[in-house]
Amino acid sequence: MSYYNPSEIADNFGTASQSKAKTGFTKFAIMAIMGGIFIALGGLLTVVVAGNMQGVAQENIGLVKFVAGALFPVGLIMVSVGGADLFTSDCAGMVLSTMQKKTVFKDLIKVWILAYLFNFIGSQLVAYFMAYKTGILSFDAIGYLTNLANGKLKYPWETVFLKGIGANALVCLGTWMGYAGKDIMGKSLGIWVPVMLFVTLGYEHSIANMFFIPTAIYSGADITWGHFIVDNLIPATIGNIVGGAVVIGLALGYVYNKK
Repeated sequence: MSYYNPSEIADNFGTASQSKAKTGFTKFAIMAIMGGIFIALGGLLTVVVAGNMQGVAQENIGLVKFVAGALFPVGLIMVSVGGADLFTSDCAGMVLSTMQKKTVFKDLIKVWILAYLFNFIGSQLVAYFMAYKTGILSFDAIGYLTNLANGKLKYPWETVFLKGIGANALVCLGTWMGYAGKDIMGKSLGIWVPVMLFVTLGYEHSIANMFFIPTAIYSGADITWGHFIVDNLIPATIGNIVGGAVVIGLALGYVYNKK
């Protein structure tokens, strides 16, 4: 199976990010809303399946975590193959395109802000309408989701920040490896491996958490929006920026950019 080498990946990733920066507001907003929807659907799949494995969880919680990790990457695969936009992968992509002088710093900030806001809108559409209002979540799945959300909110700020670095370093590595693929199977496999790893390990991905924790809130969990935003979303987002922009964007961009 042939694939693009790292220098070619850096160029392809940067060019794709340049295209996003040049996309008109309305089209980019739709792309980012769809990105939030796709990631949330991946999250919904993990909750529906892993949340109904309570018997297995009592015997082997690691297996349940792996099942969740194995299923969640469908969201990023849909984002990448479907042509949607995701803030967390933009953390690396826009750094690469700016280092390559295909975009400027103003473009980077614009894409990050718009992607983040519209990813949030997309994730809430799934969280409220497709998860909560449809009643698709069983009693066990709601219990699993509530425990998952509370677990994400029990850590100190610095721990969430560090877990955010780990999450987006792996997500951006998944996007990077996806650009190595010359066909849809190679692309999907490249994305799947690092994303499976971050979910199984329990790292913190801001856009995924925009689905998991609000869905728990809509479903009756004793969690406030303020608690979610201050204690999870903000430190996870900052960690995601560091993990994507520095660990993948700057580091691999420095090593593999042609110029």
